[in-house]
Amino acid sequence: MSDLDFVSGSKPIDIERGDGPYLYTADGTEYLDAGASFACTPLGHCHPAVVDAVREQVGELTFVDSSYPVQSREDAYAAFVASTPDGLDGAWLCNSGTEANEAALKFARSATGESKIVAATRSFHGRTMGALAATWKDKYKKPFEPLAGDVEFVPYGDGEELADAVDDETAAVILEPIQGEGGINVPPADYLGTARELTEEAGAALVLDEVQTGMGRTGKMWACQNAGVTPDVLTTAKGLGNGLPVGAVAVRDWIADGAASHNATFSGGPVVAAAVHATVSTLVEAKWPAHAAEIGDYLVDELEAALGDSVREVRGEGLLVGVELKRGANRVARDLAMNQQVLALPAGRTVLRLLPPLVIDEPEADRLVAALTESIAPETEVES
Repeated sequence: MSDLDFVSGSKPIDIERGDGPYLYTADGTEYLDAGASFACTPLGHCHPAVVDAVREQVGELTFVDSSYPVQSREDAYAAFVASTPDGLDGAWLCNSGTEANEAALKFARSATGESKIVAATRSFHGRTMGALAATWKDKYKKPFEPLAGDVEFVPYGDGEELADAVDDETAAVILEPIQGEGGINVPPADYLGTARELTEEAGAALVLDEVQTGMGRTGKMWACQNAGVTPDVLTTAKGLGNGLPVGAVAVRDWIADGAASHNATFSGGPVVAAAVHATVSTLVEAKWPAHAAEIGDYLVDELEAALGDSVREVRGEGLLVGVELKRGANRVARDLAMNQQVLALPAGRTVLRLLPPLVIDEPEADRLVAALTESIAPETEVES
């Protein structure tokens, strides 16, 4: 098995159950989850509030289509919209982050009457044909070309390049507040504000992809709140159902009023809606985003102190943390899993991505630091 197989294919660790920030194999071996759930379990594995809500709902009503009022769906919409920045009053539940971004691009095009989409280098927005067209990396796109056209890419974080690209024919600018798959890239402090100003001047929609940055991960419920920016469309998924497959789109009224028809059979199914309501309500009421900010600062400080010059940089916000290595990230991720019982992810060739549940405390952060210190040797260089 190659390192790439370990990271992207079948892994030689049979996970049987989860509890909080930990995963367990059948023989009881404990793994600290700092990436195995891809940011999908902000409350940790099998959180009682979510488990109870899902069990109750699945025993009452498993599914009916979204044209019929269902209390769990109404509760989910109310909790989700209340958690978003002021001004995002319309919402739609779907099944994944890809589907949320696909809908966002459709909504923007139909509401503006324009077709041009401006996206960023190193972006990742999904694998359906529309979302894939706005995704940067060729390895995801080449086998499926030609994709939807009229997409222009600009360097992420460069406000001047963005200004040159946004014009009267632009339907939307789609950005991640912090790039995840692309390497945990944090833009300049004024970048999202610049994007907001440019899209308003052009009459275009600002779409912020919070599939990975949302649900409290960066220290606020939504990463755009750290920048004081409210988009026209906010998309999310991953942690929205604390492990159940669900995505969502929140929109301003002008987008909702101008959007053409769009739907999906399983949109807002009662069971996943119950999980959404329980997840969002618990995150907000227990103030887990603020906890993520505090523990994230602690984790970054400890990593910087322990790793020093053996890595190029430690960066991120809250519990979205990237460690830029001087060697390939795949090999380090494998060593962490097989020898340290810590599960992490690569984000590009040399960045190790840490996405632990927001419920970790200092002991888990210390375990992460100790594991990385053991696995990362000062003299290592980037692999060929």
